[in-house]
Amino acid sequence: MSGIASIRESDLEFDHGTFDSAAYAVLALSSPQQLASVIDHTLLQPDATREQIKALCQEAIRYRFACVIVNPAWVSTAVGALYGSGISAGSVLGFPFGASLVSTLRQEASTLVRLGVRELDMVMPIGQLKSGNHHAVEHTIRAVVHVAHHQGATLKVILETSMLTTQEKLRAAEIAIHAGADFIRTSTGFSDSGATPADVALMRGVAGGRCGIKAAGSIRTLAEARALLEAGANRLGSSASVAILHELADSKP
Repeated sequence: MSGIASIRESDLEFDHGTFDSAAYAVLALSSPQQLASVIDHTLLQPDATREQIKALCQEAIRYRFACVIVNPAWVSTAVGALYGSGISAGSVLGFPFGASLVSTLRQEASTLVRLGVRELDMVMPIGQLKSGNHHAVEHTIRAVVHVAHHQGATLKVILETSMLTTQEKLRAAEIAIHAGADFIRTSTGFSDSGATPADVALMRGVAGGRCGIKAAGSIRTLAEARALLEAGANRLGSSASVAILHELADSKP
């Protein structure tokens, strides 16, 4: 799959007002190579082994996924395995509960970026949001945004939509965007349910073209990936990435 250009934001309408979900989905699904370029190849299970992390990275290099996402303990392994490949290493913060101290999040973000992480997926303070303490939520996100952007990294904020009411989802999305998040993400994959097209459409409705939308959590089939892209996602996170690519390849004439 090497030699195929990945999707760029310049290929599509992606500005401060609008995002053309239909056009993006058509392009992303036009080939396995294009689809790989919008998927974060992920392994966040607590029992993941070093060999599994290395295998994940080799798959990412082979298929040219957008990024590899691993738990912080495996970042050095992933960065080493991906060295020179052009594939970014990513990790998670406050995962999966969104209950860490701001100082802890800042320190861990800084350390991970120094180790070579280029993309950070942070769980927002879910309990603070549900308590109505919106200032604390924004302060926490903004603090990590500052660390990430100062060191050239991307920050995705996980809303954990399955735990939120519709109004809370709307509020959480707006707070994260206002605080400077590069992406808002649906789910950790460790709650009651994962990404849904309805939640992605709602988040895209808030975001417009102001930031990216990452759908993650229980994405195992091409049909699920297609529905989420058509709803407005421009990044997917999955541990079934390779199987989804093979399914797309098999569907082509």
